[in-house]
Amino acid sequence: MQSTEKKILIIDDDSRNIFALKAVLTAKKYVCLAANNAEEGLELIKKDGNVGVVLLDMMMPDMDGYQTLVKMRKDEQLKNVPAIAVTAQAMLGDRERCLQAGAAGYISKPVNVDELIKLINQHL
Repeated sequence: MQSTEKKILIIDDDSRNIFALKAVLTAKKYVCLAANNAEEGLELIKKDGNVGVVLLDMMMPDMDGYQTLVKMRKDEQLKNVPAIAVTAQAMLGDRERCLQAGAAGYISKPVNVDELIKLINQHL
């Protein structure tokens, strides 16, 4: 992989979700980074500078995905980094709520890998 290729950052408080997403994406030749909480994830984006898309869990303690999106959109360095909401919330209106909060895309758990790859490729 060339270092110019954009990376995917997975922000999720559940290490099993990170493991599963990372395994699938790495097998498809994507370069992945991971963070166990939003603060760590935002710092990683700022430090790395080569994050092309964020897979953001919407239900996390401390700072949830909605709060993270607000913070990203207000930060000059982070505002243009696309974030895809990855959530177990799949009720009517949840997709719209995520998109209104600033998510570039939405996918519900359990994740449909083909759908996820298509979303990622739209933003990388």
